Amino acid sequence: MTARTSETHVVEPPGSPEVTFGRSADGLCVALVGEHAFAMAPARDGRHYLVTGWRIRRPMTEWTRSDFYGHAGELADEAAFRGHVEENALHQQQRAALGRREIHSRSHTPWGRSQGATVYAEGVVAHSTAGHGGFHLSAERNCKVHDMLRANGGWYEEDCHWAAVAQAFPQLFTDFENDCAEKSIRDWYPDGWEAIHGRVLEPGQSAKKDERAFFEKHTDDWIVVSAIRSGHQPGFTEVIATPGGRRGPGTEERRFLVATDEYHVGRFGFVIDVARHRVYGGPSSFMDWQGRET
Repeated sequence: MTARTSETHVVEPPGSPEVTFGRSADGLCVALVGEHAFAMAPARDGRHYLVTGWRIRRPMTEWTRSDFYGHAGELADEAAFRGHVEENALHQQQRAALGRREIHSRSHTPWGRSQGATVYAEGVVAHSTAGHGGFHLSAERNCKVHDMLRANGGWYEEDCHWAAVAQAFPQLFTDFENDCAEKSIRDWYPDGWEAIHGRVLEPGQSAKKDERAFFEKHTDDWIVVSAIRSGHQPGFTEVIATPGGRRGPGTEERRFLVATDEYHVGRFGFVIDVARHRVYGGPSSFMDWQGRET
């Protein structure tokens, strides 16, 4: 580590892009890895979260919160911020070593016409489009994907399903990307994860599995599907709830009033307590409900 000023210092692990830490003009902990900028921004209740920027062409001491536009989750403390930045530096180093190639492409994809592509290896290509993107695998490569994760046609969208590609070909991805893929499969494809690893995920280890358990437990309870601060009952939130949170034509709906300071939606929804939350039949703040009454 070599000091530049009392506020800025540089860390340069062998083979990694330069990592620079410092303070912004408004006192935030900030960092630069190559052309990727990071800051530790304050949130409510004394918490902090990670924000990101790109190619900020001014000295770090002139940066401000307005230079950052990406949001990358909560941070426990400054040590967590530094850990994330150094992890990103390793990720960039490993990605450069993988030798991925950018190519021109106008291929048709499930998300529209490709506007460019990245070749990870022969038969493994990631496409970008105007609105979305994802991977396409050749037929030979697609056969290597676990059958519980495999997509017909070899197309894997970029939000979650891309993780199946990383699981099949971990050598084509960085440590960071493989960690993200493992978490994505665990969260959103728990049956596939359990088949691959040969063990059962416990409560709290998979978002999708926890969601299933929630709705199985509350299949006959009234679960809120829409809510609005009541304009007719001060201090209350007017909600529309359905049995088990189900939606669609023919689903029974009821309105309830819930004290606004009590109405906090959990991970999967707010469950009505019929012993305390009264059915509401008065004037509605929902425009569509008013139309029904009319």
